[in-house]
Amino acid sequence: MHSAFKRMEGRELVLCELCNRACRHPLIKRIFVAASRLGNGVFWYALMIMLPLWYGMDALQASMHMFFVGITGLALYKYLKSHLVRQRPYLLHGGITLGTAPLDHYSFPSGHTLHAVAFTLVALAYYPHLAWLLIPFAGLVALSRVILGLHYPSDVLAGAAIGALLARGSFVLLT
Repeated sequence: MHSAFKRMEGRELVLCELCNRACRHPLIKRIFVAASRLGNGVFWYALMIMLPLWYGMDALQASMHMFFVGITGLALYKYLKSHLVRQRPYLLHGGITLGTAPLDHYSFPSGHTLHAVAFTLVALAYYPHLAWLLIPFAGLVALSRVILGLHYPSDVLAGAAIGALLARGSFVLLT
């Protein structure tokens, strides 16, 4: 797997460096650091709590569904990261500046993106009118990971794909 990552890194490095240049602008950096921090769970946990408050106890099913998907996603991405051990871009390439502290050592796949996509898809299945909020926020979270020098684009794409599969699979199991 390491040789596959090396081949991908060569193709992705230019895009990583281009995206990471946004960190030079303090306001842009603050926006993406905030998106990354909120996407680490705060936003999603708040949403799980708020849904029943907004929509009544019927929304508890959506919140519990999101919780189940979140726990499953956490276990899956931790397993993958510990076995695939892809180094983060800022560690390997001097042209990439670290925009915020990483949560763990490895980059593949992006757990933030996995959860953002999975939570968004589950929440929208119950409450499609929240698309105006959830889709842009999930996009900011995904972009933040590359802009902040923490992930390669393929890490983010893999996280998004895994998150989508996880959400889709959860509907087969839970409904």
